[in-house]
Amino acid sequence: MALAPSTWSSHLKAFGGGIVLALLGLGAYMQFGAGPDLPTVTVYNSPTCNCCSKWADHMRAQGFPVEVKSEFNLRPVKRKLGVPGPLASCHTAVVNDYVLEGHVPAEDVKALLQNTPAVRGLSVPGMPVGSPGMERGTRVEPYEVVAFTAAGDTSVVAKYGPE
Repeated sequence: MALAPSTWSSHLKAFGGGIVLALLGLGAYMQFGAGPDLPTVTVYNSPTCNCCSKWADHMRAQGFPVEVKSEFNLRPVKRKLGVPGPLASCHTAVVNDYVLEGHVPAEDVKALLQNTPAVRGLSVPGMPVGSPGMERGTRVEPYEVVAFTAAGDTSVVAKYGPE
């Protein structure tokens, strides 16, 4: 089960220098829905990875315009965009000034864009079954959405699946 976007403020802890991120509540999140106000998500993926295409479809279904850029070697893209090694997954995306690594649910991307926390991006490390694009029937592995800063600090902002 996902943490409500309004609980982000309690899960995004202070990053470097004791700065606490102030985030808006669920009401503001709900106002930022699908539609023409959503920015384009640029996805960098391997041309042979089917789950990356399914994640792009998930984002489109949630109202995001999506541009796909296929790359056979994503390591330079991940390095350039500042994705910490332990948070890596199969594809990397950019929306506004944020990096999205892996199968991040659209609802968490919308909350990120609404709340604009001082983070570099969000990641769903690995390729957990049941995350958007990794659906396998009704099976869902527990997974976390992790916020990360340019300095490499991390904080869990949402949890999905059985505990």
